[in-house]
Amino acid sequence: MTEQTGASDRGSSAIEAERKAEQMTFSGAARWMIIVFTLAAIGVAINQLFNLRLGGYSLLEGMYLYVLAGLFLSLTFITFRAFGPPSSQVPIYDWVLAIATLMVTSFFVFTADASLDGGWEYAAPERAVWASIALYILILEGTRRAGGMVLFCIVLVFSLYPTFAEHVPDPLNGFTQPFTDVIPYFMISSEASFGIPMRAFGNLVIGFILFGAVLQFTGGGKFFNNLAMALVGGYRGGAAKVSIFASGFMGSMSGSVISNVLTTGAVSIPAMKKTGFSARYAAATEACASTGGVLMPPIMGATAFVIASWLSRPYVEIMLAAAIPSLLYFFGLFVQIDAYSARRGLKGLPKVDRPAVMQTMREGWLYIAVFGLLIFLMVAFRWEKTAPFYAVALLLAVNQFNKNDRVSWQGFLNIIVSVGRTLSELVAVLLGIGMIVGAFQATGLTGPLANELVHMAGSSLTMLLIMGAVTSFIFGMGMTVTACYIFLAVVLAPALVQAGLNELAVHLFILYWGMVSFITPPVALGAFAAASMAGANAFSTGFEAMKLGGVIYVIPFFFVLNPALIGQGPMLEVAIVLGCALIGVWFLSAALQGYVAFVGPLNSSSLSTLLRVILFFAGLCIAAPIGGIAGLSHLMLTLVGFAIAIPPLAFARRAAQN
Repeated sequence: MTEQTGASDRGSSAIEAERKAEQMTFSGAARWMIIVFTLAAIGVAINQLFNLRLGGYSLLEGMYLYVLAGLFLSLTFITFRAFGPPSSQVPIYDWVLAIATLMVTSFFVFTADASLDGGWEYAAPERAVWASIALYILILEGTRRAGGMVLFCIVLVFSLYPTFAEHVPDPLNGFTQPFTDVIPYFMISSEASFGIPMRAFGNLVIGFILFGAVLQFTGGGKFFNNLAMALVGGYRGGAAKVSIFASGFMGSMSGSVISNVLTTGAVSIPAMKKTGFSARYAAATEACASTGGVLMPPIMGATAFVIASWLSRPYVEIMLAAAIPSLLYFFGLFVQIDAYSARRGLKGLPKVDRPAVMQTMREGWLYIAVFGLLIFLMVAFRWEKTAPFYAVALLLAVNQFNKNDRVSWQGFLNIIVSVGRTLSELVAVLLGIGMIVGAFQATGLTGPLANELVHMAGSSLTMLLIMGAVTSFIFGMGMTVTACYIFLAVVLAPALVQAGLNELAVHLFILYWGMVSFITPPVALGAFAAASMAGANAFSTGFEAMKLGGVIYVIPFFFVLNPALIGQGPMLEVAIVLGCALIGVWFLSAALQGYVAFVGPLNSSSLSTLLRVILFFAGLCIAAPIGGIAGLSHLMLTLVGFAIAIPPLAFARRAAQN
């Protein structure tokens, strides 16, 4: 029987807007403006990042960021409507706002030298004050359109916070400054709108977003879907296992959970339902796979590049650190689906519906070669800034010899329009949340607030981590992942680092817990989007997604307490804790599904619930890469976990034989 969708109004409207935006096409002057401005921005980025000095001149970093902001923020008013549903029809007032944005940012571009020499961020002349106020208003409106009303309200309150900081009770009390001093600081200094978030965008994000779009438009998405189908489609629950791999690859390229659900879910959800999966389970699988894709190297999404800039580390370090947690997440998802399929007696896709492995590899070896080139340039030469442009050039060049997926001139223009829309949305959000960073810098609040958080936790590391997880989850419900991360990197991360935790692990902890809202009710936009496509109840899909993606709730605690799980430590220790974590995740997944994959069922007895609880705690003991619990060392805790896992495993084995 078909289940009825019960998404909240907020969730339904957001999903519907995203779907319409995905399908929206521009024409006429709007389309050509997007194309020209996007190509101009990419050209400026190439000139800057490769240090080509075309025309014999190289831009100052601040000037370069103003150029990108002017081009993409103006496109925000062309691609996003002020009110109502998404539309490709651009009203006159949006053209006026776009032109005003170009004029204001041009002022900052041409006065960048004078601003740097004169210290305008602290003592701006009157014309710069008015220009700053104008740009401030334009950024707020761009943030509202691209990021939503919740993010707009948060940015507005925090951007005005320095003007009344001394009247706020502790621990948020800070230095108060006049409005006409605060706004120029936001627009001119390198600590606010044009600080770390925009530097990450200009140096890293723009190239990888371009690479991801070109890869999809040249057939990369179809290739990875076919490859997954050829490799795992024939096994039990094959349609769902294909969804894991295909959505994982696509999410890594797009960096958007909702877009991933709407694109790959259109194929994967019907295939899962056709092979025996319930509508609810099919939707939950797609939501979890799409969420995990944003956390999967090598691309991951914009937030990973912001982390690299924030920590002043090469992006390849962030990518490698995220590899093990991503592996554990997808392994847990894979094992749960296998257990569900075994328990329900589901079969794989018939051979006639699966492409041949060798044929698929012959047709798509290019995409693997391009990924290989990208990773090689990043790892061997540390060319994080320029590697994606080389990969794009190779992809476009070799693509012309591919008869099936050759990009036409019109197809190339469609790629540019897609990239322009994505980058304009991202720039509007980054400029807005940069002011949150600037507000804390202007009031000198960051250090005292970290101390206060540590004090509130009572010097308890466990309590501080729980507070951090809950805070990240709450902010993740109302903000984009990047916005949530940047806010918490300012407010929360210093407190966790001050408590003695590994800095990189802390920032990944925030990223992971900012993502869980996509599969966790009451928001669960990823699950709600998939439910609407599957014809399933939204909230029951959300709870199913919580169970399927359960690993995402515990893995961040594991790697933040033992950085060996993000590759930070001796190789032997990393190998040991990874091996234990994989076994522990296997047991946790089995407990959640009531079936131990490759062993047997746990749900065929009145003791089922007790056995599942025992196996769940056994999995936690084995997976947890720490000691000190109940006075036990890491080794003893692991051995205890294996010992208490014996009865459930023996029961499952006996049940399978019967």
